[in-house]
Amino acid sequence: MCAALSLLSASLYAEDSAPKLKVYGFIRNYYAFDSRESLAGTEDLFYYVPKDISLNDENVDINANPNFKFAALTSRLGVDVKGYEYKGWDFAAKIEADFYNGLSKTEDDKLTKSSLTGTANLRLRQAYVTMSNYRWTFKAGQAWHPLAADMPHIFSLNTGAPFGPFSRTPLVSAEAVIYPGLSITAAAIWQQQYTSAGPYGASANYIRNGGGELYLGLNYKKGAFLARAGINALSITPRTVNDKKLKVVERSLTFIPFFYAQYEDGPVAFRFKTVLAQGGEHLNLNGGYAISGMQNDSRSYVYTPTLNSSSWASFKYKAGNLDLILFGGYVKNFGTIDPLLGKNTVIGGYGEPMGFYFSKNSYDNLNSMWRITPEAVYNFGRLALGMEYECTSVQYGDKSQGMNLDKGLYDKGLHWVTNHRVQGIVKFTF
Repeated sequence: MCAALSLLSASLYAEDSAPKLKVYGFIRNYYAFDSRESLAGTEDLFYYVPKDISLNDENVDINANPNFKFAALTSRLGVDVKGYEYKGWDFAAKIEADFYNGLSKTEDDKLTKSSLTGTANLRLRQAYVTMSNYRWTFKAGQAWHPLAADMPHIFSLNTGAPFGPFSRTPLVSAEAVIYPGLSITAAAIWQQQYTSAGPYGASANYIRNGGGELYLGLNYKKGAFLARAGINALSITPRTVNDKKLKVVERSLTFIPFFYAQYEDGPVAFRFKTVLAQGGEHLNLNGGYAISGMQNDSRSYVYTPTLNSSSWASFKYKAGNLDLILFGGYVKNFGTIDPLLGKNTVIGGYGEPMGFYFSKNSYDNLNSMWRITPEAVYNFGRLALGMEYECTSVQYGDKSQGMNLDKGLYDKGLHWVTNHRVQGIVKFTF
């Protein structure tokens, strides 16, 4: 009897193994100098674009203001849970946080109003569980958006944004192996920190009010080569009632196809990603949508998205303890798919759009943009010291001359504005 009980107990423990916890993280300090005022987040360390020329009464560009900042608030702490098996399934989990929230804006500063002041609080980055076997992998929780998961070789906090999608978000995903090296991924996605634009500002309410986001993609891996291709579909409801509190029925539907490839063999590594985005502001891309007409009920608007191409490539060469990295990115704004309604004009000509909802991390008069970033990182075991030069140049249209409503684009008075950022990093990983 005792022998039978012992065998039963051993069988149960074989089915249900104990999980193993691994604590990880790093202490990271950034030191950044910018040659002009720029749009950036996370104590101005998460860089987006240089601000357009702004002339005062003395014909001086007030945004041509060099500035310097540094902070350790991007230090990170996480826990990985692995090694739990049950009836042929492997279970794992991750929870990860860093110090970010809590910084306040200096409202009296009429130029920047940057969030540089205060004490940073702990915030949630990722928290998800996975369940997998030889063919299937399921994931549920907050994790990297499928379009944003593969990033360039770069130590900048922005990891190449806004040239590539960037978002961590609540999701449920499934990946199935359909052939050795080939798999298919499907995901249902929500919004939380990275949200759509709209008439009430950036908010997750637009997806909450009868919307949704889906992703479908293919993955191929063989040896040192990896490739992904997929498409993301987003449906949002900009308004449910109008200014007179009458019910409206509205919808903005956008699609974002993308392609990613990487080759990593020994000391040489190359990565490339390109997206053709309708909208995409919820992924930190340079996009949005606008009002293009009125529905038959004379109260519900018709919307049309912007169309923009965003691409980046990175190259890394490892020479002993030294990493040499080169990043390049390019963005082209093609305007909106359909002509727009103007506030004081009919469709056609130049004027101010009736409603134009654009990324909070960019500007709607951005026409094109490029960036090049060489950097070097030296690794002393767990301590890394890096130096980076980042040149970002934006072609803006002159907003005072109005938008081309047929194209949904500011295409008059085009001019380039460039920022030079020199950035250092000290990082200790544990």
